[in-house]
Amino acid sequence: MKPIISVEGLGKSYTIRHEGQTGYKSLREEIFKLPQRLLRQNGQSQEEFWALKDLSFDVMPGERVGIIGRNGAGKSTLLKLLSRITEPTTGRITLRGRVASLLEVGTGFHPELSGRENIFLNGAILGMSRAEVRTKFDEIVDFAGVEKFLDTPVKRYSSGMYVRLAFAVAAHLEPEILIVDEVLAVGDAEFQKKCLGKMEEVSESGGRTVLFVSHNMNAVQALCNRCVLLDGGHIRLDGSDIRQATQHYLGLNKADGVQWSNSAPETSPLPVVPVWLAVTDDAGQPLTGPIANDQQAWVSLDLQIRELDPGLTMGYALHDSNGHLLYWSYTTDTKEEQWPTLSLGRVRLKSRLPMRLLNEGAYCIEIIGGLHFRQWFYAPGKGPSISFNIQGGLSDSPLWTVARQGILAPVLSWVREDI
Repeated sequence: MKPIISVEGLGKSYTIRHEGQTGYKSLREEIFKLPQRLLRQNGQSQEEFWALKDLSFDVMPGERVGIIGRNGAGKSTLLKLLSRITEPTTGRITLRGRVASLLEVGTGFHPELSGRENIFLNGAILGMSRAEVRTKFDEIVDFAGVEKFLDTPVKRYSSGMYVRLAFAVAAHLEPEILIVDEVLAVGDAEFQKKCLGKMEEVSESGGRTVLFVSHNMNAVQALCNRCVLLDGGHIRLDGSDIRQATQHYLGLNKADGVQWSNSAPETSPLPVVPVWLAVTDDAGQPLTGPIANDQQAWVSLDLQIRELDPGLTMGYALHDSNGHLLYWSYTTDTKEEQWPTLSLGRVRLKSRLPMRLLNEGAYCIEIIGGLHFRQWFYAPGKGPSISFNIQGGLSDSPLWTVARQGILAPVLSWVREDI
């Protein structure tokens, strides 16, 4: 049997240009500097960056392959190459089947068309006839749960509705290869479970191949029968021992200290750019060692705000060492009058880590945020992250001096009530 995907010596490089001068410039300055920029003067330099280099692997029909790695490891670049969104710099890819991709919210959808029209549009893109799409139409609508809004332009859908319909289309229109990025993190927990079940079903019963990128190690272990770990654009591990690969991945994510800094915030096109993230003490100093369960500590986040918007909300996601999402916290969690005041320029936001809640172990804090219900600037699984450890301080009780059972270890009060 031939592989359904063959990758040989695959590489993708990008050219990064440096202007030499940073910060904002006026229109007048830009006009006067244009001739120099065209002639590559004014100290402009460039460098070549390889997002992927010398990747070779085969995927057999029916395999469910988890692709994992840190942010910047090359996962999304690989999927874009496999989806033929961009071309490789070196090497070749051989695909022996139709490919359906779900790489970001709204992939392959036309915002002005209705949900109904987009289902038929995606079917046509996959090479299916109108009759073939009709046979799957009711299943798609039922799975997505958007029947009430089927004739509404998808530009009016929420991100969750977008993902539900996009995944339903991709999974039901019978592509031989289904490629799914972290986009499923936008959906709720029930829908994520439903999607994982569907991917397993199409792989086992239909013999179709699934490539799945996720930072949720439980989802990877539950769905995949093979795992590819990317690190710095290279394959670090590739095999059927999913637990070994996920543990290796978690080891790569351990930070030497509990802080992260942005080396080039001026290169980001986003209106809000994270500059610094750390777990700190009351004085704002990073805590570099293990943190006790009862220790007062803060999640401190520095932002460079270039544009203000009433819907701007920033925060973080907390994960345990197995990739379980414990909670999200946003600047807009409380009453509106208690929200921190945001202004243009550099701003520091702080939130106290809950005391007497986390069990002993390693944890990951990831920046999330954007415009509420409109746009992700830093979607789950995409933002910068740091790691820290909880050790000790679990309880004042003489009976509980070691890690407790369960993910959390809250200290709760009990009282006696006469009956």
